[in-house]
Amino acid sequence: MSGGRAKRGGRKERLAMRAAKPQVDPCPPGQAGGRYKPLLDDELQQIYRTALDLLCRLGMGEVPERLKADLLAAGAEDAGNDRVTFPVELVEAAIASAAKTFTFHGRDPAKSIVVGGSNVYFGTGGAAVQTLDMETGLYRPSTLEDLHNFTRLQDVLQNVSWFTRCCVATDVPDTYDLDVNTVYALLRNTTKPVATSFTLPEHVTPIVGMLDIAAGGAGEFARRPFLKAHISPVISPLRYGEDAVGVVYECIRHNIPMSCITAAQAGATAPATLAGFLAQSLAETLASLVMVHAIQPGFPMIFSNWPLVIDLRTGAFSGGGGETAVLNAASAQLTNWLGLPSGVASSMTDAKAIDAQAGVEKGITSLAAALAGGNLIYESSGMTASLLGASFEAFVLDDEMHSMTYRALRGIEVTPDTLAFDAICEAVLGEGHFLGGQNTYQAMERDYFYPSLADRDEPRTWAQNGAQDAWTRARARAGEILASHHPAYLSPEQDRTIRDRFNIL
Repeated sequence: MSGGRAKRGGRKERLAMRAAKPQVDPCPPGQAGGRYKPLLDDELQQIYRTALDLLCRLGMGEVPERLKADLLAAGAEDAGNDRVTFPVELVEAAIASAAKTFTFHGRDPAKSIVVGGSNVYFGTGGAAVQTLDMETGLYRPSTLEDLHNFTRLQDVLQNVSWFTRCCVATDVPDTYDLDVNTVYALLRNTTKPVATSFTLPEHVTPIVGMLDIAAGGAGEFARRPFLKAHISPVISPLRYGEDAVGVVYECIRHNIPMSCITAAQAGATAPATLAGFLAQSLAETLASLVMVHAIQPGFPMIFSNWPLVIDLRTGAFSGGGGETAVLNAASAQLTNWLGLPSGVASSMTDAKAIDAQAGVEKGITSLAAALAGGNLIYESSGMTASLLGASFEAFVLDDEMHSMTYRALRGIEVTPDTLAFDAICEAVLGEGHFLGGQNTYQAMERDYFYPSLADRDEPRTWAQNGAQDAWTRARARAGEILASHHPAYLSPEQDRTIRDRFNIL
């Protein structure tokens, strides 16, 4: 028999055993995705061929002169009318030479992640201009203090694998000060991989100086870059944006990995038909890849094809519908089919409150993206109100949701031990149950996730404990973290040096 018979304990002991936190995380980040495939092989081919035709016949407009020269040198063609077209051979050369995997470093090496392949990681994104206040339960303009607090909060959440600013400090009007103070908040409050946006190209070089201070000296950041840039160099439909293209050049010069994000909106800046949307959005993200290829072949770029949806009745952005779920899953499938590191955006509810709508929309969209194999899933923590808002409570609830998603991705291991033949025999011929058996103890540690926020009490116990809803429990947990976790990942000397050179607010 595989498990020795344990002495049967009382109900209290069994409850304690079930509540114990497993010594081994049964659902760590980086689980393999890719089993959900909304598109058939022939459909993938059709969308890809249409994207190639769009680039070959229409190409890209409003191409900055510096980029135009580099594209033409790489094999693009001047089509006149301020458009540059891309022969199929050029696009496929860019795909072939692209970085297929790369390490997204954390300042703490233990927190680095490998991007690409089948690995799935949840992280953040967004530029919320409002924060859901934990005291009033209402939205107010986001502040720099909020950004510091969100960064501190996520620092202890294991399923936020990298952190991009989730809100904009609306109390910092100067764009240079905003970019500087955003990066400072990341450096001070976390050692995870981080990401930011640069408003203008000329902001990149001085901020790299700040990154060098945190990395230990001049040139050290470029040796092991722990920050990547979020850039949207394409303006839908099929145009380049001059300032964003300038940021791309600066990031490549300073060895800053990039997420080149296409954020077309179905029915507004891209076709309303889902297949047509996917074709145009794929073409536009390929145009970003060709741009990077023309500047420096193989430079690390996350192929961030983010399908976004508007409510065609009102024109309002919608982040939580079933269309968003299937479009982002299809985008991840397309990108993985091309063998490129994929980035999609999911778990961005349209709900304003932390309620049933939020749970449904976040759960469906994030699970679909993960099952489809999105390597980096942006916007997946804390975002509310159709990306206009960010919530501390949502951060901690989403972290628990991601554990459940990782557990689903992990699947079921079928081995002689997990088939439990001997344990079944022992239970049938013995005490008639599996409580206390060695096989049960092993499975408890290895196979089950035990939530800390989701309520599993029976109704009477729930009522005796205050009849709290998820929002209330999450508010308490977020408050506990913010009250106790005050990291200072910059040394006093590093902090003084940064403050001497920059306007830290």
